[in-house]
Amino acid sequence: MDSYLIGFDVGSSSIKAALVNADTQEIVQVTHYPETEMGVISHFPGWAEQHPETWWENLCIASRRLLDKSGVRAEHIKSIGISYQMHGLVLLGENNEVLRPSIIWSDSRSVEIGRKAFADLGKEMCYTHLLNSPGNFTLSKLKWVLDNEPEVYARLKKFVLPGDYIAMKMTGEACTTVSGISEGVLWDFKNEEVAQFLLDYFGIDRSKVADIVPTFSDQGKLLDGPARQLGLKPGTPVTYRAGDQPNNALSLNVFNPGEIAATGGTSGVVYAVVDHPVSDEQSRINGFAHVNYSSHDPRIGLLLCINGAGSQYSWLKKEIANNGTTYEDMERMISQVPVSSEGLRVIPFGNGAERMLDNKVLGSHVINLHFNRHGKAHFYRAALEGIAFSFIYGMEIFDGMGIVPRVIRVGNDNLFRSSVFSTTIAALTGCKIEIIETTGAAGAASASGVAIGAYASAEEALSGVKVAKAYEVADTMDKYRSAYEIWKADLEKLLLQEQELKTSI
Repeated sequence: MDSYLIGFDVGSSSIKAALVNADTQEIVQVTHYPETEMGVISHFPGWAEQHPETWWENLCIASRRLLDKSGVRAEHIKSIGISYQMHGLVLLGENNEVLRPSIIWSDSRSVEIGRKAFADLGKEMCYTHLLNSPGNFTLSKLKWVLDNEPEVYARLKKFVLPGDYIAMKMTGEACTTVSGISEGVLWDFKNEEVAQFLLDYFGIDRSKVADIVPTFSDQGKLLDGPARQLGLKPGTPVTYRAGDQPNNALSLNVFNPGEIAATGGTSGVVYAVVDHPVSDEQSRINGFAHVNYSSHDPRIGLLLCINGAGSQYSWLKKEIANNGTTYEDMERMISQVPVSSEGLRVIPFGNGAERMLDNKVLGSHVINLHFNRHGKAHFYRAALEGIAFSFIYGMEIFDGMGIVPRVIRVGNDNLFRSSVFSTTIAALTGCKIEIIETTGAAGAASASGVAIGAYASAEEALSGVKVAKAYEVADTMDKYRSAYEIWKADLEKLLLQEQELKTSI
């Protein structure tokens, strides 16, 4: 009789759910809910909140739909894995009730709190112990609550991350992981413990930190009530949880130095694994404990986020392309245009502040447009090249940290599906790009099989991932390099102009 594993991916847009056959490692079924994006509450500019209860309600619907579509019976599902949006803050009261809406990853209200902490504690202390500035991460968000909503903080029993909340709803137990603690920038990598010095600085009680459990472990059993809501069997163990980017890397079988996971969705992410603590002196890249981190064998995930990525391309499709034009249509048009788009260039940073550009809000720029020479196809290619070039610009930061990629693995559901996009990055990095058939929810499902003994290790759990397509280094590298260097010069000229304008004011 076949055994199955179930995984959930709790995003800010929707909940994804997947079933994996534990014996064959085959992805049996994937679904998501709701059909339209979940709403974000924004009472003031820069604020972003969601109700955790909404995540749970949608997750329950996604779970029942998954079982209905697959025909798999609840008693055949042996474990549960959870992936979730990183850096969010969920506040739980005495009876694990939610005290206020979650302050999610895209909320920027605590930026100044993090900056002041970094200045007061000092660069050496923060980078040596935390690998990061306290920044606009989970603990800084909690400090904002302490300062601005003291009556809420007074009722606080535990603060947790979005995935911890979902696990708590299933099991009744509020706990977290080292990987989760580190994504809140609260793990002391030097002393291998919760960073008490940061709690002391912010004036936050250590008792508010949830208990820590291993990433791959029996983290609690599914209670009767939640089991009925989910359509699952009571007693099914929750055995894995991780933030979406570490989990995405796991889903793509990225565990070791030289391996890089990337995504090209609304924002772009490059996630590199190293085997020793390392930090970027300008805080453009953030380091977190990877899913297979341990004190005796450290694995650190270095995360680069590129805000101006897929949002640029989707804007073009919506606002510039003819009605009914698909991404496949755009790709066919692009393939008729040579590398460098006959001199047309696009700077794609029109989606807000860019961490890798020192949080500058540069905007998108179109450069060297000629009305009698360039058409829509040129525009599409220049935009796609601009996004690819922004990935390369960010990856040069990795080069400066001594990180040399051997392979880049990506999912088959984002910008990397474009041959032009993937070939451009392969040419400029000298790396093979492997397109993998998987999802974050399926990766979480597979990972959940480790703690129940279905697999001996996380590597074995993900050993069955299939490479759908690979892009090798192009034989026209010089053309790509020349186009990139011109684009980079444009970008740096804009950055200089922005700095001069700021200085003159």
